[in-house]
Amino acid sequence: MKLKNKVALITGSSRGIGKAIAIQFAKEGATVVVNYIKHEDKAKETVKEIERLGSKSIAIKCDVSNEEEVKNMIDKIIKTFGKIDILVNNAGIVYDIPLMEKTEEQIDRTFYVNFKGVWWCSKYTANYMKKIGSGVIINISSTNGTHTLNPESADYDASKAAVISLTKNLAEELAPNIRVNCIAPGWINTEINKDLPKDYVKEETRKILLKRFGKPEEIASVALFLASDDASFITRSIIIVDGGYL
Repeated sequence: MKLKNKVALITGSSRGIGKAIAIQFAKEGATVVVNYIKHEDKAKETVKEIERLGSKSIAIKCDVSNEEEVKNMIDKIIKTFGKIDILVNNAGIVYDIPLMEKTEEQIDRTFYVNFKGVWWCSKYTANYMKKIGSGVIINISSTNGTHTLNPESADYDASKAAVISLTKNLAEELAPNIRVNCIAPGWINTEINKDLPKDYVKEETRKILLKRFGKPEEIASVALFLASDDASFITRSIIIVDGGYL
C-alpha cells in the first residue's frame, strides 16, 4: 500500500473529485479526514465507504475560507491522529453567470474559498509538517487557471491561476522537506457539471482529443501518484489532466 500509516486531509471531499481522491487514498491505506461545509449526509457516506475499505476516517465541517475554522479543524486532526502527512486542497466554488452581472460578494466569496482556503489550510498544516520533517501538499486548480478561459467564470479563472502561483511559491518556501504540487483538471464528469446543456457538452467534447469528459477517479489517480513516494523528486509542478483540450 502506497499510503500506509499516512494521515490525509482532503478539503471538499464529500462528493466529486474530492470524494474520489478520498476513496483512492483509503484504498492505499491512508487515514482520511473528509472535510465538508454543506453536504453532511454525503460526508458521512464517504466516511462509511472508507471504513468499509478498512481505513480510518472522520468527517469535519469547516469553511476553508474562515481562518479560525481552519485552525480548529487542523487542531482537531492533530489531537485525533497526531499528525497530517498529506493535504489536498480541493474545495472550490464557481458562479457561472455573465461577467458584468457578478456582485462583489460573489467575487469575494470565490477568492476566499478558492484562494484563501488553499492558503489557510496550507499554512496551518505546514506548521505541523515542519515538526515531523516531511509532508505533501497537492492543490487542485483547473485548466481555467492555465489556458481555458471563460468570461462567465472570470473570477474563478483568476482564483485558479492564483492557486498555481501559490503552489510555486509554497514549494519554494517549504522545500526541501515538504513537496507542493498542483493538478489542473479539465472537464470532469461531476455533479457540478451534470446539468450542462447537451449541445454545450457536445461542443466541448469535440475540443478534447480523447473525445470525452474525464472521470473523478482519473484525477484521483494523479493525486495518489503525487502523494506517494513515486513522486519523491517532484515539487513545484503543475500537471494538466484534460484529455488534450484544444
